[in-house]
Amino acid sequence: MEWLRYGAQHYPDRICINEYTYNDIYGGVLHVASELIHLESSRVAILSDNSVTMAIYVLAAMLAHKEVLLLNVHLKPNEIGNQLKQLGVTTVLHSKERYNQLPSLLRTIEFEPLESILSNLNLEDTFDWNFDDAVIAAIMNTSATTGQFKSVPLRWGQIRAHIQASQEVLDKTDQDNWLMVLPLFHVSGLSILMRSLYNGTAITILAKYDEAKVLELIESDQINMMSLVPTILTQLEPKITHHTLRVILLGGEFIPMALIDACEKKSLPIYKTYGMTETFSQSVTFSVLDYPHKRDSVGKPLPGMQVRIDNPDADGVGEIHLTGPMVMTGYIDKEPINGDLNTDDIGYVDEDGFVYILNRRKDLIISGGENIYPKELEDLVYTLPTVKECAVVPVSDPKWGQVPALFVAFHDGESMTADAILSFMTSSLAKYKIPKYVRILPALPRNGTGKIVRNKLRLED
Repeated sequence: MEWLRYGAQHYPDRICINEYTYNDIYGGVLHVASELIHLESSRVAILSDNSVTMAIYVLAAMLAHKEVLLLNVHLKPNEIGNQLKQLGVTTVLHSKERYNQLPSLLRTIEFEPLESILSNLNLEDTFDWNFDDAVIAAIMNTSATTGQFKSVPLRWGQIRAHIQASQEVLDKTDQDNWLMVLPLFHVSGLSILMRSLYNGTAITILAKYDEAKVLELIESDQINMMSLVPTILTQLEPKITHHTLRVILLGGEFIPMALIDACEKKSLPIYKTYGMTETFSQSVTFSVLDYPHKRDSVGKPLPGMQVRIDNPDADGVGEIHLTGPMVMTGYIDKEPINGDLNTDDIGYVDEDGFVYILNRRKDLIISGGENIYPKELEDLVYTLPTVKECAVVPVSDPKWGQVPALFVAFHDGESMTADAILSFMTSSLAKYKIPKYVRILPALPRNGTGKIVRNKLRLED
């Protein structure tokens, strides 16, 4: 937080968010914080789509020393109510457009118009800008759309450790302008905000992903950094004809090799990344252009982070554990994790320290005692040029316990039969790995950040 005040003092006229300067945003945060400081509750929630106003409210609530619960805008009122109740939150700050999503019997505070927020930029700063590392800055709930969520406390120590290490790996320039299209209620969006304030650089916030606008920003050299999920970049890459991009932070799900190949040909600077809410986003990263021979990996741990493989098999494959200052202390109202986060992912570390993810442990298919990694099958299917997206999930089987089922969607105007796909796979895989079922869909279900929602894939669909 002190990075915003520092920016207003040392480079007040430098662009901070969209067209607004560090002095503008600083003044707006002071204005909103002067109202929020009077709230009795130490914990508030925010419900909004991406906007400059939302960013100001998030920072202002933090400055008022509130723990900020960031609500997913895709939730229904009953889901929001459950989260608020479990965390004891009775006050929700919200954009006008999101009011109807809120359950009744709450104290709701609608965002002020941005013009009003920025109308008085000469307020006296009497706030305490010091935050202990152990203090909670924000709370994010994971797996919320399933109804079974866990609350991740993001503490100032985690945030500081992350942004310092991220800068060391990604570097910074005076021209940096980071595009934010991933939601601010998600750790990917919040980390962009914090990294940019720490670096004293600019952010361009879009309310939602708009391909035409993003292309305009890229090709006019207005932005040089982006955080995207592979689904979006797959659609965007063919349309990019010119760029001065310095960083494309890419993670969140499987990255097709065809996409990496296409980006390499255009010198698009992909930084593959591996992280999660529990580690305040990015914790393992590398530049594909710098290490093309490591393209199958997700990179090396950021400074201060360590990766440990627990219970490795003969090939060194086991459960991935993360330790370091970016790791949470534990879920709220759950047992502490004592600095050791079991990611529930399966993978290995090579002799050069690069981390490889084979699969989520929960996605592992055990068929007749044999381990089947869905990612291996998906990697193969993605080499088919007709395939737009695919996913392999386990299906119960009376003989084998589980068998793989493949769900696939094709590019517009393209198609293959299920038999043709299986014939192609049979030439490369052991028999026990071949999917027993193939379902062709118009598109695979995805959540608000673009990840494939595997638990919605059903054979009866």
